Amino acid sequence: MPHRITGEPQLRTPDPEEPLKRERVSRLSEMGAEVLLKGVGDLDQDDLDGVSIIYHLAGQPGVRPSWGRSFDSYANENVLATQQLLELATKMPSLERVVYASSSSVYGNAPHYPTTELDLPAPMSPYGVTKLAAEHLCGLYARNFGVPTVSLRYFTVYGPGQRPDMAFHKFIKSALEGKPIGVYGDGEQIRDFTYVDDVVEANLAAAKGSLNPGSVYNVCGGGSVSVNDTIDLIGQALGKPITTEMLPEVPGDVRRTGGDSSALRRDSGWSPTVSISQGVEAEVEWVAKYYGF
Repeated sequence: MPHRITGEPQLRTPDPEEPLKRERVSRLSEMGAEVLLKGVGDLDQDDLDGVSIIYHLAGQPGVRPSWGRSFDSYANENVLATQQLLELATKMPSLERVVYASSSSVYGNAPHYPTTELDLPAPMSPYGVTKLAAEHLCGLYARNFGVPTVSLRYFTVYGPGQRPDMAFHKFIKSALEGKPIGVYGDGEQIRDFTYVDDVVEANLAAAKGSLNPGSVYNVCGGGSVSVNDTIDLIGQALGKPITTEMLPEVPGDVRRTGGDSSALRRDSGWSPTVSISQGVEAEVEWVAKYYGF
């Protein structure tokens, strides 16, 4: 059967990502995917008939907007929708794997680095809380109903096709337009950036590997660098100096992330292959092409 993709490009409020989402839907359809224009929480059993692998990548993203009244959407889209999907999964005899996209945000400001899956999660944002809650649901449904879940904690995914609200996309677009790049805090925050192709390979490895139901794994690029250093890399890729505008720190934004993905490497054979400099060059090329520069 064709791959089945669910999504909801018709959002409730104006969305700057909508053109990019519609472009993806069109490309997926051309590649033979069956696209259902439904949210995860709106799926029913017939929608998943015959499906053997679920890649649950849906959710409400973003640390900064997760405070205040908008938390309702995070609770609904990250926790409730996941629980509803797992309920459907209990009635799918053909199901071989549910791969859940979690986040390094579950760790918060860890006491040491690199973090491993044995470190105690302590989220610093409501977003991180909802991602951890969904992880726990995956574990519960694995233990109680045998749903073959695997949760992958992504560390700062970037690369071609990145959402317009994410840092690298915004940085590159501003630089191409000759505008200063807005940087929250002092720019010395350290992130473990992971290239999108490596994340795709990690998902495939988790889906096909002999991993225990309910398992949790880090997916990280293996090299932590500061935000300021990545801006320098963008400038090198563009061949011109970059100007920055320093902005106030944001509540819930951790000072550092850095993960150890040796467990997934040991159990599935996966490992990252794209360096941060290679990945930044690829995203610069994609953003420039996407906006016609």
